[in-house]
Amino acid sequence: MPPVPGGADLVTVRSAAPAANFASKSVPRHLARGAIGFGLIIGSIALVPVAGPATLLAAPLALIAFRGCPTCWMVGLAQTVSRGRLERQCVDGVCTLAKAPVD
Repeated sequence: MPPVPGGADLVTVRSAAPAANFASKSVPRHLARGAIGFGLIIGSIALVPVAGPATLLAAPLALIAFRGCPTCWMVGLAQTVSRGRLERQCVDGVCTLAKAPVD
């Protein structure tokens, strides 16, 4: 792809459906959701010898904190960190990703 005037690098992606957004409003909030989710998973497994298998019922609550799964949380972390630094524009099913303009 030839260079774009103004120095912005573009990546063209064809997408049939809009991408899911797993980002949070801020990085600290997203990290707190991760700490809660991982804490619930680790705690539910670690407490099985002490409190019995009923503690495993806390593990599905982690899915709420992760908004899906740990991979979804990691994708959301990347989206949260990159928010405001990249700009995506979709026209007629063709999406471009470029550096956001500096104000």
